[in-house]
Amino acid sequence: MTDDEKPAESKDTIPMPKPIKSKPQPKPLRSGQSIVPRETVAGTALIFVIGIMTFLACLTLGAVSMVNSSAAKWQNDISREVTIQIRPFDDLEMEKAIRDASRVALTFDGVSKVTALNDVETARLLEPWLGSDLQLEELPVPRLLTVTLADGAKPDFVKMREQLEAQVPGSTLDDHRTWVDRLTTMALTMVAIGTTVFLLMMAATVTTVIFATRGAMAGNKDVVDVLHFVGADSKFISREFQKHFLILGLKGAACGALGAIILFIILGLWSSSSLATPEGDQISALFGTFSLSWSGYFWMIAVLIIVALLTAVTSSFTVQRQVNNLQNYKRT
Repeated sequence: MTDDEKPAESKDTIPMPKPIKSKPQPKPLRSGQSIVPRETVAGTALIFVIGIMTFLACLTLGAVSMVNSSAAKWQNDISREVTIQIRPFDDLEMEKAIRDASRVALTFDGVSKVTALNDVETARLLEPWLGSDLQLEELPVPRLLTVTLADGAKPDFVKMREQLEAQVPGSTLDDHRTWVDRLTTMALTMVAIGTTVFLLMMAATVTTVIFATRGAMAGNKDVVDVLHFVGADSKFISREFQKHFLILGLKGAACGALGAIILFIILGLWSSSSLATPEGDQISALFGTFSLSWSGYFWMIAVLIIVALLTAVTSSFTVQRQVNNLQNYKRT
């Protein structure tokens, strides 16, 4: 077939369409990606403020717990021990007087043992006031006897005192009631004051967290407005901000509580290392070993969680109020 014989192409022939290039789809929002700006000046300031307030609250709580433990220890010690003092004078056989005083004390029900302090132990007691290298034989230092009582025992101290004064010249019985009652009253007063200060500190923490959170929320007001006007649900907005400020609260409260815990651990190690010195013994007698019980650390962690939750709840209420104001504005 020649070229002239080929059929002419129809003018109505439809050309093949070119493939349409698909437009790139926007990347979906990945899981865990926050819509709230994370690194902001207001957020950093909020972490700093929460850390300081949590540290002070935990410090107050630890001090109250320590003083309360010391008061309980003092009350326990007074219920288990009294002291007999024998003053030296001319023609007194001290060793015989010590044996007679021990015999008298052991005749009473509830007395488990009587221990006489030797010269080394007596010098150790006097060292904070009279210094070291004491020559006790050159000083009219009374001899002390420690009377240990059984648990729950309550001997007749009035009768014991009368018999000691009658049978052992120069002896006196000190049941420490007056001094320990004063110390216990002082400790309980300190506990009451510390508890009041702790409650005031927590109230100040609540107020500070509320205003600091509202200040940080003010910097994110545009984000809330945009999310609301594009149709985001108020629950979704408040949940995002609540999660964001919960993280900020946890960071700040964790820093404050951890700082207080480390401080008490350091003080506990220091007091334990200084127990061999007279000054350390006196401090330990008054304030304990600066070591908190597990309940003290538990309450510090509880303060951490409370402050973090408070920050989250405050931000949630603030966002809800802002969204409600926007809805009322749209209606008008």
